[in-house]
Amino acid sequence: MGTILQPVYSVSDPLSPIGTPDKRGFTAFTSASDCHGMWYSALLVAPSVLFVIYLATSAIKNMKRFFVGRSFIMISYYALLWIATLLNLAWCSLQVSFLFFGLFSSCGGFQRSEVFFESMSSLAPTAWECSPEKEFLWNILSLFTSSGMLFLEISLVAFLLKGNYSGGMEAMFHNLIISGTLVGVDVLLKVVYVFGFGIPLFIRVGSSHWAKWGVWTIHKLLPTAAYGFILFVHFSKWRDKLPPRPSFYNYIAVMFFVSALAFFASALAAFGVEFGIWLYNFTLLSYHSMYLPFLYATFLADFFQEEDFLLENAYYSEMRDAGFFDSEWD
Repeated sequence: MGTILQPVYSVSDPLSPIGTPDKRGFTAFTSASDCHGMWYSALLVAPSVLFVIYLATSAIKNMKRFFVGRSFIMISYYALLWIATLLNLAWCSLQVSFLFFGLFSSCGGFQRSEVFFESMSSLAPTAWECSPEKEFLWNILSLFTSSGMLFLEISLVAFLLKGNYSGGMEAMFHNLIISGTLVGVDVLLKVVYVFGFGIPLFIRVGSSHWAKWGVWTIHKLLPTAAYGFILFVHFSKWRDKLPPRPSFYNYIAVMFFVSALAFFASALAAFGVEFGIWLYNFTLLSYHSMYLPFLYATFLADFFQEEDFLLENAYYSEMRDAGFFDSEWD
């Protein structure tokens, strides 16, 4: 196996996968067990922790709303949201090592002692992604986390495109079967790539590993094409076939931009451009830290309003803004 080249980052780069010495000579993050910088870890973990806290504090009120609304689809999405959120929190948290010690060292909380740092580093948790002995566990966790979030993506778009808001069991099972089939194929392919061909899809490597970036380029092309096609239909004469909800198109536009950016970054990395790795890390950081709160705020927050008429008024306002009732005034 050839030598894996690592990208070059500046000392102040928050997306640097390997820590760098600070200005006072500390080498706080250079251990092989931690390949993430302090700010990368903080920006990745903090939003996930805050979102879990928000879901936990509002869980009782949300459960009461479920008993009133009795929407099987919304109940299933709320359960899926919790599962994906907890998996994503574990995925983000297990990448963090020496974060606590790095914060104090940068603030002068620890004395300048290499022996002290070595002793404390041995007690700190190990970042799974950068630990060879935990590579199998990290791949399994990454598979479950990415599959859970992908399931939410696919099922949400399928549900909204179908336009059935009645919340029946038949509609829910039909949606889950379609989404589960697509996600199952995706998981099977990733298992073959990772455990069959040994492609490090979830391990950080340099741009010289063309197989990894080639797989991710194809993988990111598919959602980019799907979101792009929906946007195309929205601006075409067939827009009446789509749901009359502006929030849906805002969501599609944001996801198209993120997917296209990840596709572009993967393609650059596949051609050996080091900037592509930095850009891909940025899209990965943004996706895992902001996607679930963005999904909740866009689609689920309205459902948990206390009065039904508020929810109906919100849907009516969105349909009116989309020009759904313009024909009544002609």
